[in-house]
Amino acid sequence: MNVGVSGLVAGYANVILDLDGTVWVGDELTSRAAAAVAAMRAAGLGIAFVTNDGARTPEEYVQKLWALGVTAAGDEVVSVGSAITHLLCEREPGARVYVIGSPAIFRHVTDAGHTIVNGTPAAERADVVVAVAHPDFNYRELTIATRALLAGAQLITGGRDRTYPAADGTSPGTGAVTAALEYASGTTARLVGKPDPRVFEVALERLGPGRTLVVGDHLVADLGGAAAAGLDAAIVLSGVTTADQARAATNPAPVAIAPDLATLVLSS
Repeated sequence: MNVGVSGLVAGYANVILDLDGTVWVGDELTSRAAAAVAAMRAAGLGIAFVTNDGARTPEEYVQKLWALGVTAAGDEVVSVGSAITHLLCEREPGARVYVIGSPAIFRHVTDAGHTIVNGTPAAERADVVVAVAHPDFNYRELTIATRALLAGAQLITGGRDRTYPAADGTSPGTGAVTAALEYASGTTARLVGKPDPRVFEVALERLGPGRTLVVGDHLVADLGGAAAAGLDAAIVLSGVTTADQARAATNPAPVAIAPDLATLVLSS
C-alpha cells in the first residue's frame, strides 16, 4: 500500500535530511525511514542528505543508503567533506595542509588542489589544519596540529557537534576535537559543517527553488544551522536530542517534533 506524506511535509517543495540520528543510527535505519524517503519521492519532493560525518565520500554515503534500502543519487549527498573542498577551492592551489580525519577527508583536500603534509617535516609548518573527528584520533595528531596553529596556520573544522549517535552509544563528535585545538592554540576555527549554513546552501543550490524543510536530530547543528540558512527545521528524537530539550528550544523553535522521521513524514 502506498502511503502519502503528512500535511506538514506536503507544504514544502524540498526536504534536507540529516543522516546520523535521523535516517540511520550506526548501520541501521531508523524505523520505517526507507518508507518515509520513498513517500517523499512519490510526492515529488526534492531530497538532499546532509551530514557532518566525514568518514565517507558522498559516493560512499550513496552506497550505504542503497545497501540499507534507501534510493539516493550522488548529487543528493552533501557531506562535511564536500563543504571542505568547496572552501579550500577558494584558496590558491598548493597550500600545505595538515589533516586530522578519515581517508575521505584526505581525498577532499587533494581534490581541492592542495598538498597534504602529514608524515613530513613540513607538518608543523602547515598553512592550514583541517580537522574532522575520526576513530583513530590521537594525541600525536593534536600535538602536530597545535604546533602548526601556533605557527600561524588556519584552522578549518567540520563543526561543533559535541557528540553523535553511534550504534554502540553516544560518541564524541568533531566539536570535541575542535574544542581541544582551539583551547590549545588560542585559535578560532572556521567551521564548514553544520551549523554553518554553507552545507545547507550547497544543498539548496542542487535542489533548486521552493520552500525547504530541514529534518534532523541535533538542536545546534540541524535546528541552528537551518535557521542560519533561513530554513524551517523539524526535530526527531531518534538521535541525540530528548523530548524535553526539543520542547525547550525557542530561539529558534522547531516547526515540529516527532519520535522519528517516519512519524514526521508519513500520513499514516
